[in-house]
Amino acid sequence: MIKKRVLCCSMLLSVLILSKLYSSTKPKAEEDPLRKALLEQVEKRKATLALSPEKQKEAYYSSITFANEDVPLHSPAVEAKFEKYLARFSYRNQQSYDLHKKAEKHLPKIAAILKSHGIPEDFKYIPIIESDMNPQITSHKGAGGYWQFMPATARLYGLKVNGAVDERKDLTKSTHAAARYLKSLYQEFGDWTLVAAAYNVGGGSLKGTIRRQGVKDYYKLRLNQETGSYVYKLVSVKQVIENPYKHGYKRYAQQEDSYQNISERNLL
Repeated sequence: MIKKRVLCCSMLLSVLILSKLYSSTKPKAEEDPLRKALLEQVEKRKATLALSPEKQKEAYYSSITFANEDVPLHSPAVEAKFEKYLARFSYRNQQSYDLHKKAEKHLPKIAAILKSHGIPEDFKYIPIIESDMNPQITSHKGAGGYWQFMPATARLYGLKVNGAVDERKDLTKSTHAAARYLKSLYQEFGDWTLVAAAYNVGGGSLKGTIRRQGVKDYYKLRLNQETGSYVYKLVSVKQVIENPYKHGYKRYAQQEDSYQNISERNLL
C-alpha cells in the first residue's frame, strides 16, 4: 500500500513539474516536437492516475448508499466490515447464480409494493437476508415466512397466522405488512439505517441500546453480532445485485453495471 502511494505521489509530482516547465513557453514553441512529446506524456500520466485502482475504489465507494443515506466508508472500521461481507456475497465465494435468479424473480414485485407505502427501495433486500426468499424457513424463535415475522408482529400488521393459515408465506400480503412495520419504525427512529437495525433486533431493544450508549448512529453503536452486521449485509447484497459484473457474476451482466452507468464514466 505504501509503495502504491509513493508511486502515485511521484506521478503527480511529475505532472506538476512538467506542467510548470512548459506553462510559460512562447506560442511558437507549440511546434516543438520535444514539448509535444512531453505534453502527451503528461496526459498519459493523468489518464493512468484516473484509472488507478485507488481512484476507482474511491469513486465506487463514494457512490454506495443505503436507503439514500451515505455509508461512511471513509471510516477504516466501516470499510473493513463492509469488505468482509461484500466478499461473502461475491461470486468467488458463492459460486452460484441463485442469488441473482431469486432477485430477478421476486425483487421487482417487492420494490413496487414498498414504493406504494413510501418505503425506500433498498429494503427489498431484507427477504434475501432474512429467509433467502424461502417462505418455508422458520427460525428457532418462531419467526417465519419471507420477511421472518414473529407471529405476534405478523398479526399486529394485518397477517393471519394460525393453525390453518400462515400469511407470512404469502409474498404479496407479507410485503404489505412489512412495509407497514417499516413505516412505523421510521416514525419512531427517523433514520432509515436505524430502521433496518430495528427490524432485526426490535424497536424496543434498539431504543434501549441508543439510550444506554448515548449514540444514535448505527455505524458507531455497539450492537450484537447479528444486528451489527445486518446493514452491512443489506448493502453488500445490493452491490452484487446491482453490479453483477464488478463482483464476478459475469454471466448475469447482460448490461452495464449500475455503478458504471452512473459514476465510472465521470471518473474516466
